[in-house]
Amino acid sequence: MEKRYSDEKHVQILVSLLKQHGIRRVIASPGTTNSGFVTSLKYDGSFEIYSSVDERSAAYLACGLAAESGEPVVITCTGATASRNYMPGLTEAYYRKLPILAVTGAQHYSKIGHHIAQVIDRTVVPNDVAKLSLSLPVVKDDTDRWDCEIKVNRAILELKRNGGGPAHLNLPTTYTREYTTTTLPDYRKIDRVLIDSTFPVLDPGKRVGVFVGAHATWSEEATNALDAFCSTNNAVVFCDHTSAYRGRYRVQYALAAGQSSYNIAKASKPDVLIHIGEISGDYASLSIRGTEVWRVSRDGELRDTFGTLTHVFEMSETAFFEKYTRSKRTDDVYLHFCQERYREIYERIPELPFSNIWVASVMADKIPGNSVIHFGILNSLRSWNYFELPQSVSSASNVGGFGIDGGLSSVIGASLYNPAKLYFCVIGDLAFFYDINVLGNRHVGKNVRILLINNGKGTEFRHFNHYAAQFGASADEYIAAAGHFGNKSKDLVKSFVTNLGYTYLSAATKDEFMLAYPQFVDPQMLETPMVFEVFTDSEEESKALELIVEIDEGERLDKAKQFAKKIVGEKTFGIMKKMLKK
Repeated sequence: MEKRYSDEKHVQILVSLLKQHGIRRVIASPGTTNSGFVTSLKYDGSFEIYSSVDERSAAYLACGLAAESGEPVVITCTGATASRNYMPGLTEAYYRKLPILAVTGAQHYSKIGHHIAQVIDRTVVPNDVAKLSLSLPVVKDDTDRWDCEIKVNRAILELKRNGGGPAHLNLPTTYTREYTTTTLPDYRKIDRVLIDSTFPVLDPGKRVGVFVGAHATWSEEATNALDAFCSTNNAVVFCDHTSAYRGRYRVQYALAAGQSSYNIAKASKPDVLIHIGEISGDYASLSIRGTEVWRVSRDGELRDTFGTLTHVFEMSETAFFEKYTRSKRTDDVYLHFCQERYREIYERIPELPFSNIWVASVMADKIPGNSVIHFGILNSLRSWNYFELPQSVSSASNVGGFGIDGGLSSVIGASLYNPAKLYFCVIGDLAFFYDINVLGNRHVGKNVRILLINNGKGTEFRHFNHYAAQFGASADEYIAAAGHFGNKSKDLVKSFVTNLGYTYLSAATKDEFMLAYPQFVDPQMLETPMVFEVFTDSEEESKALELIVEIDEGERLDKAKQFAKKIVGEKTFGIMKKMLKK
């Protein structure tokens, strides 16, 4: 029977991406674990394949072929010591920067270390054998497919990166005998673009979004470059409180993007999303994926945050934006659409329970100008991302490692830089107590103000939409870690911080908060640092989140009720409603 492409998806991905990246030359050595790959290459018919029984010789053959042609060459062999014999030739390739991709067949990785014949450990290779060594997954689902696509693209792109050199892929096999695939799917190709490369075309008719993760302070030059890019490309900049960008195309979009019934794909999804900055804690806006994503970063790494990455631009953001800035301005239709969408949702925010979100709604625009505010992850950052801060306020959060362990220390460390500037922090009780020792540091200045949201637990785990919500109140014991640190004691924090010389404020109701918070946001520097402890309840916190992400849903239900009343009449509708409640 004629053998076609192997039905192993990871083999198909490798063959497909080799073709798309223009790699055609292969030197194959005999073996079983790489036979599905070699058979698929042969069936495809577009590869120039050579045979070599001796793997050591095969690697050196590839050195000569790559050096002469100036193009990448693939070498492939089976498991066991066959792969070890590639090392001399790959060492040669490493020091001569020759683009050779070694694809070594393997049995399943779980067999390593169990005295199974022909299974050796190739998970670590010598530093000067390959610039990059990766192990491909056996593709069983979409997550495996995504992982495999990224790894194959990374290995292929590494062949020419920074002058070039060899790369290595471990290719496992399931020993399938199925070769029924006649048409090779087009798996996702990713290109790396350098400053001297040919740049892809950015169609002027496309809607463009710029997503900014956590970002260093923007220079005036960088801000102007992004503004100019947006003004000529009908673009908008999606930001949160870690993005640092304060140009005219900024949109704080979490409130709109986070609506549970909001269809991003039909509404504000861009055709092309430019991804800059680092990790983002704005989970809501991460739904703005873009049909294709262009990543711009000096590191040139494949960061496929949105799952639709097609290009990586290894250059400064300013250079990228200047390259794509056109001569003619657009009418900013996309910007106006997103601004209006946010405004329309904002104006329908209902009365919220006493919670971190309610506190943010009251106080976000009252933070004194030219101050700095840090947010604890995850609940505090999300709660405050729904609301804009004053233009001159800068903000940050520890979203790099995304842990609760250093929020207080980070803001106090930042406050040491400029004693004349106010530094605020919004933090939950578990994170506060985790890092409480820094409050006793003798360098803490009077410019520090801490807003402690104390609900007596990790309230994140009690939200209605969290995975742990299925456990109800029983989640408190171990998942949400309730009851520690005085269990919302009214005296513990007060006694501790006042003995350290802090001014202490507290509130357990909306009325108490409204009386106390003006002192907390007083723009005048006071004589002591300050802690404002706000006692909330996890059920109210969850209800506030539910209300704010279902503003659209509430409007939809109201409209449905009105429609039903028109159809069946007010009296009949009332009877039906009573019956449904029984």
